[in-house]
Amino acid sequence: MTAPLLRPAHSLDAGRTGEILSGFIDETPWMPRIHTRAEDLSFAADMIDRGWVTVLEHQGRVQGFCARDGAVIHALYIDMGARGRGFGGALMSDLQAREGHLSLWTFQANLPAQGFYRHHGFTEVERTDGAGNDEGLPDLRLVWERSAA
Repeated sequence: MTAPLLRPAHSLDAGRTGEILSGFIDETPWMPRIHTRAEDLSFAADMIDRGWVTVLEHQGRVQGFCARDGAVIHALYIDMGARGRGFGGALMSDLQAREGHLSLWTFQANLPAQGFYRHHGFTEVERTDGAGNDEGLPDLRLVWERSAA
């Protein structure tokens, strides 16, 4: 198996990253669809234009992406058919190599994501009732700090 390639996203990746984001929403029963698929693509394009997005490409196809503004992770998604192959871990390792501190929000209902982040050393620092996010879903904030050792 060839190793995945991590690279900065370019404008032509907006369609695929938007597709991955929309796919997560479509396949997640507890996630309300509050934006159209076209709006998901526009959101992905906006994050790419800001220079936030790194894509993970495997065998010539984008299989996942993360969006980071400094130490804040705004998104980390892997295509449904590519999960369980270490691609999320590759993106996270890249993020942790670049920063000494990271933070992110995830939904309380997203137990797989919470397990993934905890596996990568994140700890919970805050819970909310969801009043501050567009979806209105209870969420939590996680942080990671590189150890001094």
